[in-house]
Amino acid sequence: MDNEVITYLKQNPDLAEFIRYHPIWYRYLMRDPKRLSELKKEAKKFYGKTFSQKVNNFSNQLQMVRMFAEMAKAMKD
Repeated sequence: MDNEVITYLKQNPDLAEFIRYHPIWYRYLMRDPKRLSELKKEAKKFYGKTFSQKVNNFSNQLQMVRMFAEMAKAMKD
């Protein structure tokens, strides 16, 4: 694997952990170190850090807060 890629992975432990879970990426990066940007995208999807996943997570949390508020209101009555 390219020394720059190894250094980058040491600086970004989340990506290094992602590679440990998906060892096929060792082969991809050894053959073509330029696939690092693709690795970043896949890792974001895996960790739930994409914009759509964040919005979905926020929506779910907001829905839960509304449910608790309604339940508290019902218990108050």
